[in-house]
Amino acid sequence: MKPETKPEKERPAFYVAGATGYTGQAVVRAARARGLHTVAHVRPDSSSLPRWRETFGAMGATVDSTPWALDALTATMARLCPTVVFGLLGTTRKRGASDGGTYATVDYGLTAMLIDAALAAGVRPKFVYLSALGVAPGRSPEGYLGVRYRLEQKLVASGLPFVIARPAIITGPDRGEDRPAERIGAVVGDALLGAVSRLGGRGLASKYASTTAEILGGALVRLAVDPNATALFAEGAALR
Repeated sequence: MKPETKPEKERPAFYVAGATGYTGQAVVRAARARGLHTVAHVRPDSSSLPRWRETFGAMGATVDSTPWALDALTATMARLCPTVVFGLLGTTRKRGASDGGTYATVDYGLTAMLIDAALAAGVRPKFVYLSALGVAPGRSPEGYLGVRYRLEQKLVASGLPFVIARPAIITGPDRGEDRPAERIGAVVGDALLGAVSRLGGRGLASKYASTTAEILGGALVRLAVDPNATALFAEGAALR
């Protein structure tokens, strides 16, 4: 007799928006390493959609290509009933200028739409949001940190259980994008922070030291499954 399989709507699921990014791929890998049912979102107009289906499929993850539209995302949230939604979306100034995306339209707009879709669907997933170290009130509302501050405020006000992660630089030799200045900054900064740590400033060093996607992805998944990790702003050691 075959074991009973739960209908898709009843299966606990991680829904990863921004799955094709550096941290997103690491989150999918970490979740699947724990045997968790994982749905990786890829935009339907992506020229690389077939490749991502193959890549994530090899990990044992499911690919969802719901369009970025509130009604479509609401229907997907209602169908999947995810227990955790990861908001790992982001753009860069260089890419934003070339494809029409901006911090406000991508980093805020799409993530805000994801929150609204979960609420409209009547589901209450834990929402794990990848923010950034240095987010605080008073920043330019359209700048990188200001946009993230506005999204943090929206998420807190939504009433959803949440984890807001504020890592420092996320880098590593496996990063697909060419960011030499970022890598050099991480090396120099980590060296200085190492000296600070040896002089007794371990907390400061832990907070500002760079991290890799693998370390961060593993930490985000750990916080996602921890029932005590809610209404949490995670920095430093909490993300390692």
